[in-house]
Order: sequence, then structure tokens, then C-alpha cells
Amino acid sequence: MPAKSRFTRLDAFTKTVEDARIRTTSGGVVTLTSLLLILYLVWGEWADYRRVVVHPELMVDKGRGEKMEIHMNISFPRVPCELLTLDVMDVSGEVQTGVMHGVNKVRLRAEKEGGGEIDRSALELGKAELEATKHLDPEYCGECFGAPPPSSASKAGCCNTCAEVREAYASVSWSFGRGENVEQCEREHYSEHLDEQRREGCRIEGGIRVNKVVGNFHFAPGKSFSNGNMHVHDLENYFAGADGVEHTFTHAVHHLRFGPQLPEEVAKRIGRKGMAWSNHHLNPLDDTEQKTDEKAYNYMYFVKVVSTAYLPLGWERTGSILDIPHELIELGGYGKGEAGSIETHQYSVTSHKRSLAGGDGGQEGHKERLHARGGIPGVFFSYDISPMKVVNREARSKSFSGFLVGVCAVIGGTLTVAAAIDRALYEGGQRVKKMHSS
Repeated sequence: MPAKSRFTRLDAFTKTVEDARIRTTSGGVVTLTSLLLILYLVWGEWADYRRVVVHPELMVDKGRGEKMEIHMNISFPRVPCELLTLDVMDVSGEVQTGVMHGVNKVRLRAEKEGGGEIDRSALELGKAELEATKHLDPEYCGECFGAPPPSSASKAGCCNTCAEVREAYASVSWSFGRGENVEQCEREHYSEHLDEQRREGCRIEGGIRVNKVVGNFHFAPGKSFSNGNMHVHDLENYFAGADGVEHTFTHAVHHLRFGPQLPEEVAKRIGRKGMAWSNHHLNPLDDTEQKTDEKAYNYMYFVKVVSTAYLPLGWERTGSILDIPHELIELGGYGKGEAGSIETHQYSVTSHKRSLAGGDGGQEGHKERLHARGGIPGVFFSYDISPMKVVNREARSKSFSGFLVGVCAVIGGTLTVAAAIDRALYEGGQRVKKMHSS
């Protein structure tokens, strides 16, 4: 038997001769419609294949020795920049060393004058200003007025600036006041500058880079110093007031985030599976405000920080930005990869406020709640690092083989249905003709 006949018996696609075929108008319409439908559905399969989706994953954060950037823009309309201090501390309670920062103090006009910007200057974290020593005699050695000279003094064993005298006083927990009868402060017009700014406000904007451990940063009045195991501030100038000016820690958080900002289109893509996201979902404290008329008032924000990564298509071909020593990365660039990957953080927050005079929470509708007495007026942000990490990974919605399977299903399914419709139309037409002929 010839080899051809063996496969002939297996042919599932039997053919009809050309003379046995009948072409109809309805068949042509069905064929054209089915072809258009196939093109439309194949285009849909191609668009679905090209579509990028974001798959969220939850895993344990295994990073060690990492840094974290905190970017802020916070206004204090009733505290002048001369009195406002920013301190950053880690879980041990000591000020972190080697903190990279780029924070500005922006002087604001009084609330009654609209609160516009007056001037801005760089803010130093725990370092005395040395500008005042430039015009001094090289042999000059200022007196520390009974306090031990600070170790950070520009000239060992001396207090050549008002800031150094203040630091010397702080080291022995002495109140400094307005610097009256202190030669260095009178030379630098410290009290005059203080009086000039009494009615002003202050905005702190910029960023700091800290260790990724439990810690806090806070805004409080006066110079800070350690007294034993306690972190305290010189509050004399804050509570002194003058000309009817009452300082309070009314504040507005314009922006606060941990890590780089997610582009808006990325944030929306992450939230596409559920509700529409924005950066406000990552930074819930943005555009919030707290007001008080009490001087001795304390605000505390307890922040839970969750590491969040965004990994676009093709990110595997480039190294992680976290592999580069952080000293080589400019402030604001830590966490941004070359291929568009972003290592950032989202956070949740709870807040608490209380009067330092103590008492109950009757004004808040909670008489059963008793407030502790004492403390430091100011705004405190305590952050804790979650051990979990959220990874948002981009991927194609389907593989290329899945695309081919979809195309075959579209073609086969459409032609099968079209054939059934054409057969039904033909049979229906034939029966109608028979009824009329009879």
C-alpha cells in the first residue's frame, strides 16, 4: 500500500469538490463580519500582551546597615527661627553622627502680615556657627564665664562666639537667657536679633539622611543638651516672651516623606487593582495642620515606616542603588536606581497631643484620660521600622506563548461560530423557499 494512503485515512479535514460548494450573499456577509471581528480581537490580544501590570509582594526586609532619607516641609508660624531647634536621635538616645543633611530655615513674616517668606539660611545640626570668628584677632581667646570650653570650639580652651558660650553653658545645664553682659553675644547683637524675630514664624524645609533604625526627630525651642540620660532644651527665651508675643507650636505639615518621591503615574499604577492611589496614600501627614494657643504644649507623631520598592521591567539588568556607598550619593538620590527602580518608604501614623500642665482630656471629650505633667514643648516624630517590605514588581500580563494561544483561540472560535451562524441562515433560507414554493 502506498505511504500516501496511510495518512489519508487519518485526515480529519475532509474536503468537498468545488462543484458541491454553494456561495450565498449571507455567507459573504458573515465571512466579512467574522474577519473584522477576528482583527479586532487579535488587536485586543496584542494590547493585552503588551500591557504592564504591577504585582505586589510582601516579604521580610533583609536589608542591613541601610540609610534612610527624611524629607520635610513644616511651618511654625508662631516660633522664630532663632529659637527653633531640630534634633535627630536614634534608638540609643544619642544624636546620630555623620548625618547628611540639607535643611533650610526660612524666616516667615508674622501671621498678621500674611506669613510670607523673609529670608532663608542653612541649618546646622548641633554645630556652632563659625562666621563670627572671621574678623577676630588671631590671639583673641574669649571667656566662657565659668563654664568649661566646648570641645567643638573654633579655638581650643576658648569661647570666641556667642554660640560657643551657649554651648558651654549647655554642657553644665546652665540657662543662658538673652546673653546680656556676655561680650561675645553683645558683639554679635544676639539679643537684638532675638527681639527682631519675636513675631516671626519659621519654616523648616529640606532633607536629612539617617540610619535606618528606630529613632526620632523633633522640633523644640532653645539649644538642646544632655543632662545625664535626659535630653533637654534651654526654654528660657521661649517662655520669656516680649511685647505681648506668645510663642506656641501651632504648625502645618506641608510635606513629610521617608525616601524618594514616587512619580504620580507610578503611584496610580500601583493602586490600579484597588482604589486609585496617589502620593497622599504614601505620605498621610501631607497638608495637615495643628493649632494651639498654649505655650506649654506637646505634639507627638508615632510613625510606622514600611519599606516599599518599585521594580519596573528590565530593572534586573542594572545594579541596586543601595549597593553604592551612601556617601557617594547626593541627598535626594538615595533609593533611585538607573533603570527607574525606586527604594522608598510608606508609613502610617498616629498622633497624640497634650498640655504640659497635665490634667484630664475633658476638652477632647475624654475626661477619663489623664495627661502626664511636664515635658518639652514642641513637635516630636518617633519612627519605627517595620520588619516587612512591600515590593511592587512590574511584569507582562501574559507571555508570548500565551499571546499565540489567545490568537489561535480567537481565530478558531470566531470561525466556528461564524460557520454555525452561516449554516443556520442557509438552512433557514432554504426552508422559507420550500414553504413559499409549496
